[in-house]
Amino acid sequence: GRRTDRNEPMWGPAGTLYVYLSYGIHWCANIVVRSEGEPNAVLMRGGVVTHGLAAVQKRRGRTTHLVDGPGKLGQALGLSGQCSGTNTWSGPLRLDGPLGTVTSWEATPRIGVSKAVDVPWRFVADTTS
Repeated sequence: GRRTDRNEPMWGPAGTLYVYLSYGIHWCANIVVRSEGEPNAVLMRGGVVTHGLAAVQKRRGRTTHLVDGPGKLGQALGLSGQCSGTNTWSGPLRLDGPLGTVTSWEATPRIGVSKAVDVPWRFVADTTS
C-alpha cells in the first residue's frame, strides 16, 4: 500500500505499534517486524491474559472470550490511536518475553476475510511454560 499519515508507523523501527480503527469500530494493532523504512508488520490477532485480569474484564465488560480476536484484544489492552507510533520496548504497551517454549506451530487459513480465504497466513503457536 501507499504511505499515508495514518500508516506512517509501519515504516518505523521493529517493535513500533501501528494502531488503527477497523471499520470505525475496533482498535487493532500491528507490530513492525523489519528494519526502519520497510513497511512490514504482523497483526496482533489474540493473546493470553497473564496479568491484570480484572482490568481486562472491566474493559471488555465480560469474563469470557477476552482476547480471542484483534478487536477484542485491542479493547482488552485499552488501545487507541494515541498508541500508534509508540514502541513496544519502551512505550505504554510493552511486550514480555516468551511465556514458554514454542513446541509447535501451524499455518492455517485466515478467518473472517473474503479474499485469499485459503491462503495459510494465520499462524498459531503452542507453547509450554
